[in-house]
Amino acid sequence: MTIYSIDQTFPHTVSPFMPFALTDVLTEYAGKEQQSFCHFWQLPDTLILGMKDTRIPYLKEALIEVKKAKFQPVIRNSGGLGVINDTGVLNVSLIFPKDLAAATDTAYELMQTLLQRAFPEQTIAAYEISDSYCPGTFDLSINGKKIAGTAQRRIKEGVAVMMYLSVNGNQQARGQLMRRFYQTGLKSAFGTNGYPAVNPESMTTLSDVFNRDFTIQEVVLRLRRALSQLHNEPLLPIDPEEWLASKTRSDQLAIRLSNMVQRNEPLKEVNDVNPL
Repeated sequence: MTIYSIDQTFPHTVSPFMPFALTDVLTEYAGKEQQSFCHFWQLPDTLILGMKDTRIPYLKEALIEVKKAKFQPVIRNSGGLGVINDTGVLNVSLIFPKDLAAATDTAYELMQTLLQRAFPEQTIAAYEISDSYCPGTFDLSINGKKIAGTAQRRIKEGVAVMMYLSVNGNQQARGQLMRRFYQTGLKSAFGTNGYPAVNPESMTTLSDVFNRDFTIQEVVLRLRRALSQLHNEPLLPIDPEEWLASKTRSDQLAIRLSNMVQRNEPLKEVNDVNPL
């Protein structure tokens, strides 16, 4: 099976809702048509929130703190908690028919295997880094420090395994912003009720681990090669706009984008605020 590859990394620009809506369209298509995809994408200076994050007691105050840092909040349509996106963070989605990984853990292991194949110089472990932001059982780490987080979404017969990977940039600053978000939003309850007591020291970047500057495109190339080797199949680049040109797919995308707009209604008031 040829794997379709979609690249929406910088300098490509997309609306903050587009990657999530497109993931849903691709996932449903993957299950129906037995087609696999690999989607690379980025967002500029964005705090991607999980639905649980919207239930913190002092959400408005916490979001104003985020806006002061010149980051835009957006609520995603998959599980987990908040993560940071900026020019040094790469998002990777593996999207495939469910019969390739019926069990949840098996699907996550595909992403771990891909990252390990792309970076054989280091051992990449999968276990929860509890004081990172968005901690989970399949956090990916090197030498005890988290470099990537994963989430999963299933639609009908399709599966999407999503990873954010800290490639370069100031991971300390990312962790500090997430820590301030939870400190402001939870106050004395910081670190309780399933929200992490974020410790910026618990996370790092590929560039810091390897003590060299990795670019996003260099990492995309490694991942593309690794995926092709693992499946013994070529990756075929496709233009998402051309792929979405069919009326059925464009209609599905419009519905998914509308769902994202509704999901993000709780942020409308804060997004209209111009913080001092």
